[in-house]
Amino acid sequence: MNNHSSNHQVLKEYYGRVLGGSSDLKTNACCSDPGTMPARVRDILKQIDPAITDRFYGCGSPIPSALEGCRVLDLGCGTGRDSYILASLVGEQGQVIGIDMTDEQLMVATRHIPSMMEKFGFQQPNIDFRQGYIEDLQTPGIEDNSMDVVISNCVINLSPHKEEVFREIFRVLKPGGELLFSDVFAGQRIPAPLKDDPVLMGECLSGALYIEDFRRLLTGLGYPDYRLLSASPITIANQQIEEKIGNIDFQSLTVRVFKLDNLEDICEDYGQVAIYNGTLPEHPHFFQLDDHHRFINGKPMLVCGNTAAMVQDTRYGSHFSVHGNRMTHYGPFNCLPAVDDHGADGTTGGCC
Repeated sequence: MNNHSSNHQVLKEYYGRVLGGSSDLKTNACCSDPGTMPARVRDILKQIDPAITDRFYGCGSPIPSALEGCRVLDLGCGTGRDSYILASLVGEQGQVIGIDMTDEQLMVATRHIPSMMEKFGFQQPNIDFRQGYIEDLQTPGIEDNSMDVVISNCVINLSPHKEEVFREIFRVLKPGGELLFSDVFAGQRIPAPLKDDPVLMGECLSGALYIEDFRRLLTGLGYPDYRLLSASPITIANQQIEEKIGNIDFQSLTVRVFKLDNLEDICEDYGQVAIYNGTLPEHPHFFQLDDHHRFINGKPMLVCGNTAAMVQDTRYGSHFSVHGNRMTHYGPFNCLPAVDDHGADGTTGGCC
């Protein structure tokens, strides 16, 4: 992408100069609660310099498990809070690359590499920050099929070219790789007049994807089954902005998508059983794949073909035992929607 839109310039100004820190945000859309993070992540967060965390604008905690030795890409890394958390988790033999378009934020992130590596006890840096746009990961040098994991925290909504973003993500992910991201989603399509409002844009509202359009976009790219990990409503808490937004409801969702070429658009039953072996140190008792698949250590669970692939044909495969294959088909898999077990809105991912 050689010609970046005016949206990028507006956002560079908003995040580079208008916002001096998280406290300058006008809504709570881009504010995540550290209390919702896993204990291992909270412990790492305590080591990160306040100059990094004070300019954090995420809306969730998209930090997956099983990261030791992985190559991870952080899209819209900002001052590097999540990137440094990832750097600690991948270890000295892993690698983290942070991409951001805002020079002011990248300066903060880069300046702290030596001190953060010292805190982590690493002899050599395992983190690299690069200027770039998330719609074009070739220019900053991200190669095809090169990343184990891609994360993003409240950034994809800011892009005016979301299909290009997801195309690039799946280009750079290795087969079986994982996209885990938190972002703001809308319960309906955002009216065109609101899309160009610089405050609504910078506050992560006017670019929010309608959840069903997100599903359609992924399906069109060949990934018909995404999984929802968490959902929480967003309250604006700003009367002027509420008057502009009207009745549109927003949620912060954390979503997991795997680069697998054998996913079907509904859950299909092949009589497969998956057992979590309890071998992830941070999850000795259970592993939460999504909002309605909690695998208890050692307990067999009937799963659809898509779920079997997600725990067998990815980096999680060494932590699971999957019995059965797709040789015999028994019809649709009876997978309860999230509303049955988790109440509230019924939002759920893909086929399940």
